[in-house]
Amino acid sequence: MKGKTTYPWGTERRFQAYPDYFRRLFGGRVQKVSVDAGLTCPNRDGKKGTGGCIFCNNDAFNPSYCQPSLPIKQQITEGIRFHRFRYRRAGKYLAYFQTYSNTYAPLPRLKKLYEEALSCEGVIGLIISTRPDCVDASVLDYLASLSEKYYVAIEYGIESVRDETLQRINRMHTFSEAEKALELTRQRNLPAGAHFIVGLPGENNETILEDIRIIADLPLDTVKFHQLQIFENTKLAEDYRKNAYPIYLPSLEEYLNLMVQLAERLNPYIVIERIASEVPPRFLVNPGWGAIRYDEIQRRFEQLLEEKQTWQGRLYKKCK
Repeated sequence: MKGKTTYPWGTERRFQAYPDYFRRLFGGRVQKVSVDAGLTCPNRDGKKGTGGCIFCNNDAFNPSYCQPSLPIKQQITEGIRFHRFRYRRAGKYLAYFQTYSNTYAPLPRLKKLYEEALSCEGVIGLIISTRPDCVDASVLDYLASLSEKYYVAIEYGIESVRDETLQRINRMHTFSEAEKALELTRQRNLPAGAHFIVGLPGENNETILEDIRIIADLPLDTVKFHQLQIFENTKLAEDYRKNAYPIYLPSLEEYLNLMVQLAERLNPYIVIERIASEVPPRFLVNPGWGAIRYDEIQRRFEQLLEEKQTWQGRLYKKCK
């Protein structure tokens, strides 16, 4: 009987999974606790634009305990209580500043928010979600100073490597701004993650398979891939109902086959945090398979990797 294969990231799983990454870092389960700091974005408040990205409805991702009207400490306390009931093995927590752009405020205000989160019992670090055009040297230097004592990671919403797509979805930043933000982050040895949406208007399976070559060589520690979902109360929902342009919504089988191809071409040292999004079906205009729980989607993804006898990075080739 042949022995099991151990992959470059040190486990028998065929992709480098986020929980395994945390276990290596911290020696046990660590749970993210979402925080809504009440911040906004430059393409909502008029600095760059209004209305936000055409797909954006942050309410779809906000847990019930996560309300901007509540103090940060209260949100975290209630979030930890929720996760202790659901994930009994978690003993350490990361405050996840998730909603909108969480570096988009004057530095004194950001310091107050971050330090209030870090003062909570059980919190060992921060994950800060933001846009690549909302960081500068002063913010990154401050976060680097925090990282001397705490785990501090930045998660950038990049969404696409194509400027024409970013313009089409009203993103109001360019891919070169994302590359610059990632380089500034790398220079300070801060872990960096990125979020990409698969299936944005004007893109398809062929374009994302081309673009993964660029994504694979970005200075990233983690990456999230989400299928395009059409949320209520968004410009995308309005366009979808008007049939304003083609929107490709693949079956789960088609999507999982695509994710296997993306994983094969991804740098094996980038951690795959997610391969799909999960939100309450009431937010979805066209729920489709978006109503399936993420655990089941990931199980099918791993099963497909096994069936195809493939793994993350098998076809990776460095471009530069």
